[in-house]
Amino acid sequence: MLTGKEDLIQSLIEAYLMEKGTMDFYADAAVKALNHDARKMFGELSQWEHKHLDFIGYLYQSIHEDKDVIGFEKFTKKTDAFVTESGIPVKDLEAKIGKHEFVDDMGALILALEIEGKAYSLYSKLAKSAVDTNAKVVFQEMSEQETKHIEYLKKIRQKLTEL
Repeated sequence: MLTGKEDLIQSLIEAYLMEKGTMDFYADAAVKALNHDARKMFGELSQWEHKHLDFIGYLYQSIHEDKDVIGFEKFTKKTDAFVTESGIPVKDLEAKIGKHEFVDDMGALILALEIEGKAYSLYSKLAKSAVDTNAKVVFQEMSEQETKHIEYLKKIRQKLTEL
């Protein structure tokens, strides 16, 4: 788990793993959700997390001037992620999905807001405490991306309360 004391490369690797865990969880939740709109929401969130992985991969490769592309690709394919960007272990979130078997959008939405809110808090904290100035910039960008996810989810919540 990230602490803010990591150098830029280690920060990117750790952030990548958390984003991958979140993407995998959302993809799994999209399959398991019973409600069509919940499936759609989790699917969209999974796609956004995939874009975060692409962003982090681009930064990693640009630092290495594309010298370590094969090494990074191997790493991404064989690395399992056990923690999400919210700091919640993937297995704990999967247990929540298993218990709830979402029959409505609101239950799915509340879980997604919890994940994204915690991710925002983590990245904001890391942006303030990171020792490496380049890592600070990455964490700030990631917290801004989490803000966009939260705003998206708030709009969905607003629509659900209007129904």
